[in-house]
Amino acid sequence: MNTASIALGLFWMAAGLGAPALAGAESRIDCHVTYGGATRVRSATHVDSPYGIEAVAVGSFFLFKLVFQARPADVAGVRIYTYVDREYGPVPIHQASHPLPRRRQGAPGYGFTGLQRVYEPVRDSELEYWCERVGEGRP
Repeated sequence: MNTASIALGLFWMAAGLGAPALAGAESRIDCHVTYGGATRVRSATHVDSPYGIEAVAVGSFFLFKLVFQARPADVAGVRIYTYVDREYGPVPIHQASHPLPRRRQGAPGYGFTGLQRVYEPVRDSELEYWCERVGEGRP
C-alpha cells in the first residue's frame, strides 16, 4: 500500500465511513425499571455534562434520572437518581454511583447494578431497577 492509500483510508475512518462493522455500536446504558408490575427500559447515551438530563416520571410518584458520563476520566461513571414527586417539588430518596462499566456482561443476571429496590415511605410504593451496558463501542 502506498502512503496516499493509507492517508485516504485514515481519512474515511476518521469520517466514520471506513468502519461499517462499528456502525450502530455506540455504547449506551439501559436500565430496566419496574413499577406497578410494568417494566420499561430507560436508556442513556454518553453526555459531557449531567446538568441537562431531566428525570422522567415512573408511575405517579417516582422520578428516575440516569446519567452516563464517560469523560472526563475523573468523573466517568453511571449515576442513577430516584426522586419522589411531592406537591412542593421532587425530593431525592435514592442515589447510586457506579464506575464506568467496561463491557456488557455475558452471563444472565442483573447487569452491573444488581437488582435494586427503592421504597417511597409515605405511600408505601416500590420501584425496582437494574442496569446494563449495551454496545461495545466507545461512548
